[in-house]
Amino acid sequence: MPLIQLQTEIASSLEICFDLARSIDLHTISTAHTHEKAIEGKTTGLIGLGEFVTFEATHFGIKQYLTAHITAFERPYYFKDELIKGAFKSLTHIHQFEYVGEKVLMTDLFEFESPLGFLGKLANHLFLTNYMTKLLIERNRIIKEFAESGRYKAVLNPM
Repeated sequence: MPLIQLQTEIASSLEICFDLARSIDLHTISTAHTHEKAIEGKTTGLIGLGEFVTFEATHFGIKQYLTAHITAFERPYYFKDELIKGAFKSLTHIHQFEYVGEKVLMTDLFEFESPLGFLGKLANHLFLTNYMTKLLIERNRIIKEFAESGRYKAVLNPM
């Protein structure tokens, strides 16, 4: 199973970074290029322990649905979401937050298993791991941008 590990330094607080990472609204902003939208479960605001969300998105020209469930949660240090239903055989995304000096270090551990046995493993190697890494890097770029610029207020404290 591929494991994608990313670390992003952010000049902000643990609480802001943690909440941006679990914001359904910011997730939608960061995946606008895939036309991703929350359609079931927690569809706006901050997702929490025991809650689920179903996203509809277009990847590789195919409309897809992914349902994730928050299975572990310790604000503002850690949360984990796991696939309930979707195109992957399995998917686990661990989000960790800690201070390193004056900055927050946001760590993503993203592990997935593709269906279709050997063909799935071949797809992982040829393009899927790279595609998923780019999605996560873009998501983290948006989290960093919102956290450091003050734009987080519009997402975390909507009027």
